[in-house]
Amino acid sequence: MFSMKEKMMIAQKIEELLLSLDHPEMPKSKPKFKLHVDGAESWSYADIEPNWVFGNTTGKEPGGNPWNEVSRYVMEGKEKPKP
Repeated sequence: MFSMKEKMMIAQKIEELLLSLDHPEMPKSKPKFKLHVDGAESWSYADIEPNWVFGNTTGKEPGGNPWNEVSRYVMEGKEKPKP
């Protein structure tokens, strides 16, 4: 549903919020979380994890879905801006 850039922005905001709570049971850095967002349709969803899980230490790579990278522009009838 969201582009990788949007997922990374959401993850950053969630991480900042969690750390700002300064809860005694939370780690002081790199909080772990999984956010599942359901879209308007049954097939539309996003799974969001912290940005740091995509670092070299975990072996994970940000997968991304090519459709998610252009869907906003296609569905709104706009042309995707050039990088």
